[in-house]
Amino acid sequence: MEKRLDALFKAVQGVHEITILPHNNPDPDAIASAVALRYLLTQKSDIKCAIVYRGIIGRAENKALVRYLNFPLYRLSRAQVEPCVPFALVDTQPGTGNNALPANAEIAIVIDHHPNRVNGTPVDFIDVRPNVGAASSIMTEYLRQADVDMPSLIATALFYGIKTDTMGLGRGTSTLDMEAICYLLPKIDLEALLKIERAQVPVSYFKNLTEALNAARIYNNIVISYLGPMQYPDLTAETADFLLRMKGVQWVVCMGTHKERFIISVRTQSTTGAGQFVQTIVGEQGVAGGHGSMAGGQVILGDKDPDDLAQTLAEKMRNYFGVSHVAGKALTT
Repeated sequence: MEKRLDALFKAVQGVHEITILPHNNPDPDAIASAVALRYLLTQKSDIKCAIVYRGIIGRAENKALVRYLNFPLYRLSRAQVEPCVPFALVDTQPGTGNNALPANAEIAIVIDHHPNRVNGTPVDFIDVRPNVGAASSIMTEYLRQADVDMPSLIATALFYGIKTDTMGLGRGTSTLDMEAICYLLPKIDLEALLKIERAQVPVSYFKNLTEALNAARIYNNIVISYLGPMQYPDLTAETADFLLRMKGVQWVVCMGTHKERFIISVRTQSTTGAGQFVQTIVGEQGVAGGHGSMAGGQVILGDKDPDDLAQTLAEKMRNYFGVSHVAGKALTT
């Protein structure tokens, strides 16, 4: 690990300014990892760091986390970000299509826990560990190795990032995740964590949830739901997490639209297959990827009719799972 830390700082030697970039619509793991990297770099060097993202932070808990961290991220406009300084990517990689990395950008750092997609892109420092459950666990290891003080603010964010991305250490958890949780636990602000986890949601949330439940169809142990237009893009993931708790369900796929994007979220009780499944379903129409038990994809709608696309993809999903002959059963009546 010491060699990794030395290599990371060697990658930014002589750099005066860097842009830290998580994936679009960043979740707690991406937010916490970005904040932790900024803290590490500013504690150990004179590098000026800015965290930027594209999309929306819409989930109530994620908004609460950002407020707790005193709004550390800057949302990009639709204009392309200029590649005037080196980039550090966290919880994402070049070539995935789920970040705002401009073409021909200089990439100093990539830290991620998704399957390696760097594919020969010039990067000064790469630390991609698909066997780890959360990027926050990797960043916790860096902070520990650097022997910097761990503020409660950072510890709480990292703890929550690990907890959410591993579903409470029940999904894709590695030894590193366990070690990180044990290290962070005595340092967290428990009251703040509870406020984040219990963040109040607007009335519209329950309306969206009702629509998702009404649209859900059960095919043996598979649930597919098309939410239609959504107020924020991570509603599909939030709904899929919720539906996966249903007794007897092994796979959940939720689809919806946000502005010009058609969004797919996949969750499974299995430890493998989600990423491969969504890549097969999306194909060359868009971008897709993920872990063994959780994955997602996006398609730019253009002139495509979203309802027709949802129907076509749902049929493709049923064929993939071998349930095309099964009549979908409504979840609600």
